[in-house]
Amino acid sequence: AWSEPLLARMPEVHRSITIPVTHGELALGKRIAVGRRLRNEHYQQAIVMPRSLKSALAPFFAGISVRTGFKGEWRYGLLTDIRRLDKVSLDQTVKRFLSLGLEPGEPLPPLPFPALRIDENNRAGLLRRLNLTANPAPVAMMPGASFGPAKCWPLEHYAELARRVRAEGRPIWILGGKQDQAAGKLIQAKDLSGIHNLCGLPRLEDTVDLLSLAAVTVTNDSGLMHVAAATAKHVVAIFGSTSPKFTPPLTERRTVQYLGLDCSPCFERVCPLEHFRCMKDISPTAVHAALMRLGG
Repeated sequence: AWSEPLLARMPEVHRSITIPVTHGELALGKRIAVGRRLRNEHYQQAIVMPRSLKSALAPFFAGISVRTGFKGEWRYGLLTDIRRLDKVSLDQTVKRFLSLGLEPGEPLPPLPFPALRIDENNRAGLLRRLNLTANPAPVAMMPGASFGPAKCWPLEHYAELARRVRAEGRPIWILGGKQDQAAGKLIQAKDLSGIHNLCGLPRLEDTVDLLSLAAVTVTNDSGLMHVAAATAKHVVAIFGSTSPKFTPPLTERRTVQYLGLDCSPCFERVCPLEHFRCMKDISPTAVHAALMRLGG
């Protein structure tokens, strides 16, 4: 359900249907019920992007004749159009999902960059209610990443970067979920007028609208990184345990900070070697220099 606000901002999406389950929950009865409700909709094809068994259940019980997905965990019979995942040619997540919408063997078109619709009226209301100004345009920082701490640039680095940006007279907006509020306070420190801790906004679409006003965003490899890219802002993306080749921000306006150590990417939630150099060794000086080159 958390993704519904984003789907509502995508002009390509006609309708969203939510299955009321939590991440990883089988909830067989709920999936069967949703599938049966969809039978009268007469959908012609279902594209199942996750590779799990449970993700293929609702389309199966909906009786959709063409059910496309990659070979995964015991999905024979649940899918009718099973594709082999070529991890070499499909070296990015978005390429893998895009290929499922094509005929088998059809070459990939140029990758389309996502764009989210901005609600200007809601944005103006947010500025009034939160007592914010977008002149000069702020630097947005997103210090969170739900996958785990290995994807997070150290908070002390964010705080030092914030100090340098504020010394130049530019405001900072810190954005994230409720779980990021403590991180926002640490970055904010005592600068309550120039650094605004906006983590925990009640609606995801509010974050979308505010991001559209930023001069530039500084972010970990996270969901909000991709949201920022879809608002046409320049994204300074910091990668460590994950790979910018696999999940890059989908925009031409991007600057990637990545050291590419021998142990990277490990794709672990916590640094298995306990040194965390992939993130610690990306200095605030390097990221600030990137901002200076962008003029934002």
